Amino acid sequence: MSKVAIITGAGTGVGKHTTLALLKREYYVVAVGRRKSKLDELEEIAGADDRLFTVPTDIGKESEVIRLFDVTVSRFGRLDLLFNNAGVGAPAVPIEELTLSQWERVVQTNLTGAFLCTRAAMKIMKFQTPPGGRIINNGSIAAQHSPRPLSAPYTATKHALTGLTKSTALDGRNHNVVCCQIDIGNAATEMTSLMEEGVLQPDGTRKPEPTFDVEHVAQAIVYMDSLPLDANVQFLTILASEMPFMGRG
Repeated sequence: MSKVAIITGAGTGVGKHTTLALLKREYYVVAVGRRKSKLDELEEIAGADDRLFTVPTDIGKESEVIRLFDVTVSRFGRLDLLFNNAGVGAPAVPIEELTLSQWERVVQTNLTGAFLCTRAAMKIMKFQTPPGGRIINNGSIAAQHSPRPLSAPYTATKHALTGLTKSTALDGRNHNVVCCQIDIGNAATEMTSLMEEGVLQPDGTRKPEPTFDVEHVAQAIVYMDSLPLDANVQFLTILASEMPFMGRG
């Protein structure tokens, strides 16, 4: 049977490439994003593919998430994969200059949104026939490893996402629901387009950083979900091999 997947943040970057990769493997994909215009562009790229279903959604709002998952089950009957991919950052300013609204916006999308989607997926996956499914969280190099300067809201939420991954994996164990995390460093997307011009380093300088083809991330997601539910890539780190990560920068 073809699998059914929900991809958040599907209108751009990692989410868009993952959606297209899954469609090529005959998944039914519910592509989710806040901006309808980006989802419309995704539909144009995918062409006349009835396996793609776009649902404009703000995942930070409980009512919209409930509607999203209800619509998915109503249309496709089940859910096999949730990719919690959507994420935002705050302005790169010292923490004492961050406003509460800037902090809350990042928490609402990166953490609360992932929680709301995970909760909704669990309610489906545990009780569908056959039961089970896979939840993949998009962490970051900042999730378990090294934060960038001036990134407290993003780094804090990504650390929290790692905790959500571990707890979900544990709580889903007896229900055939597995949860894992992919940590990505410098994939070439709209978010990293300025890296060739220079990125702020811990010593205060700005230096260009290498990137790698985002398609490799999409293929990693495909691989992670290709495993049977009795096997799991708990954490996978994929990064530009020459980026300043290992060592001291």
